[in-house]
Amino acid sequence: MAGKAVGSGKEYITSRQNPLAAYIRKIAGNRSFWRQNGQFLCDGRKMLEEALKWGAAVEVLVSTPEAEAPNLPGVRCVEVPPELMRYLSSMEAPQGVLFLCRMPTIAPPKQLPGSRYLVLDGLQDPGNVGTIWRTADAFGADGLLLVNGCADPYNAKTVRATMGAVFRLPVYEVSAAELPALCREAGLTLYATALREDTLTLGQCGLNRAAIVIGSEGRGVSREVLSFCQGTIKIPMEPQCESLNAATAAAVVLWELYRQTPAP
Repeated sequence: MAGKAVGSGKEYITSRQNPLAAYIRKIAGNRSFWRQNGQFLCDGRKMLEEALKWGAAVEVLVSTPEAEAPNLPGVRCVEVPPELMRYLSSMEAPQGVLFLCRMPTIAPPKQLPGSRYLVLDGLQDPGNVGTIWRTADAFGADGLLLVNGCADPYNAKTVRATMGAVFRLPVYEVSAAELPALCREAGLTLYATALREDTLTLGQCGLNRAAIVIGSEGRGVSREVLSFCQGTIKIPMEPQCESLNAATAAAVVLWELYRQTPAP
């Protein structure tokens, strides 16, 4: 992955055929490859600021000369011309900065810390998953649990939609079969946003220690996950409306979790 050195100590790469350029393109678009190599792609100045602020493990920084990106100790820093940045970036309008971060573990700990989790069941749109991740961070959730083939949390589109929450709030992938024991060990009551005989409106439930399942827009909460839930909840809305976008429903649920948080 050698490149031409420049005076600042950065490398300078101009060719799409450079091994690093090929590697970044593959990291951006190949799930098995980014999982195998344990790195994920981030784009933009704001994301870099958030990564550095929250101590993310930045391993490669690529920038254009105009971006005047910092030369970070211990980080491979590379300059590229704007046309190569457009080729490498996952954004339609690149900001002149992209970087690779070390991927945190996505396996859950034996006991989940904290008391408020959102469970995403089969949400396959990376923008929705990233938006929910950002909202969960804003409303003080302790993490997200992904079951049943959700969008990859380290897909470049998911990461971009988090607006930096990817560096602060943990996300874990679990199987549906693992979910009830994981919640039980943490003392969390598992609720689903679904309708059945025991359904209560959101404000009627005590949610001090809870994990709440948001289902996919196409099929809702899966039958298997629903069977594990101790209760179901619904969001009050006007009768002519049947449902909400998954990200919107998650925001309402997260706000109620936040509202019920005991004062310190």
